[in-house]
Amino acid sequence: MKLSQFDYKLPADQVAIYPHSIEHVVTNDKGVQNTFRLKRPDECRMVIVHKKSKKISLHKTGPKGKILKDEQGNRIPYSLLDFFDYFGEGDTVILNDTKVLPARLYGTKEKTDAVIEVFLLRELNAEMRLWDVLVEPARKIRIGNKLFFDNTGDLVAEVIDNTTSRGRTLRFLYDCTHEEFKQQLFSLGQAPLPHYVIDHVDKNGKKDRPVTEEDLEDFQCVYAKNEGAVTAPSTGLHFTRQMMKRLEIHGINTAYLTVHIGLGNFSNIEVEDLSKHKMDSEEMHITQETCDLVNNTKKAGHHVCAIGASVLKATETTVGTDGFLKPYDGWTNKFIFPPYECSMADSLLVNLYQPMSPMVMATCAFGGYDIVMEAYNQAIKAGFNVGCFGDVMLIVND
Repeated sequence: MKLSQFDYKLPADQVAIYPHSIEHVVTNDKGVQNTFRLKRPDECRMVIVHKKSKKISLHKTGPKGKILKDEQGNRIPYSLLDFFDYFGEGDTVILNDTKVLPARLYGTKEKTDAVIEVFLLRELNAEMRLWDVLVEPARKIRIGNKLFFDNTGDLVAEVIDNTTSRGRTLRFLYDCTHEEFKQQLFSLGQAPLPHYVIDHVDKNGKKDRPVTEEDLEDFQCVYAKNEGAVTAPSTGLHFTRQMMKRLEIHGINTAYLTVHIGLGNFSNIEVEDLSKHKMDSEEMHITQETCDLVNNTKKAGHHVCAIGASVLKATETTVGTDGFLKPYDGWTNKFIFPPYECSMADSLLVNLYQPMSPMVMATCAFGGYDIVMEAYNQAIKAGFNVGCFGDVMLIVND
């Protein structure tokens, strides 16, 4: 297929730049009302795609198929909490438990004091404090330059190699234990929010999204465990502690795997013929325990739901010809796009993703190109939001 087939019109005001929230009005004993915004990522809207029947559902309906409306006459959308109408006891959801690094730092270049963005990609050597990074503006950073990262001058890095046009290898000069070094390094970092969030502009063309300390929590899954990602498995951001408890109450199993998500999912695809695109490799791990839980669920005839495009990539990397999951420790550069027959999970929950992104392509491969793109068109027309903090799509096999 062609890259342009995965484009769609996305209004700027339908890019979610904060987690989903609701208004809560409190009236005090004097009758004065105060309105608060409460974060409720698990109450985001949900598009439901029925893979076999080709049905798309955005709004709740009554017994006779009539769309339900609230007191103001607005149609009531499905929300993520309606997930439990489709899954129950004995089913299994697969979650990516990677933990996001506070990967975006800002340093100053020696002598010129130019502010340089340093984006941590991966640690290359713990003993030597070597890190693979991206720098911006790259034209100002050459081998031998030093960068200072705090006011005291204690944390300094030297550029020792060029890797790509923006890539550099840094050696951090910090005399302490490795754990103390990482604690200091990460204390200076920010949540690595995507650029479509931090560079979002208002109607007047001005940036309207400051980075806050709350982002470090908002951009981290509540079940995150294994450190190494530089962007969050965004569908999992909707799974609050209350949502995780609901899974337990409904008897739905939770299986975990690890994919340390890189920036390749956000890089522009520069070829029209998708068969010529090469994805960046990402480290991934799947244990025998996870395989046993998932495979036993399938053998028992229950549902297996992949949560997020990274989970779909991981399971399709390791699934055998028998349709069952295999243990894995290594890397994957699997690029999933139509036509492709997904053979492991029977259901998929994903965010609504940016146009022409690899995640949109993977979603289309799972659910079918025509029905998924039509679901996108209907969701955008209905005002649904896109991005890591946006709304979601559930594809079920019925």
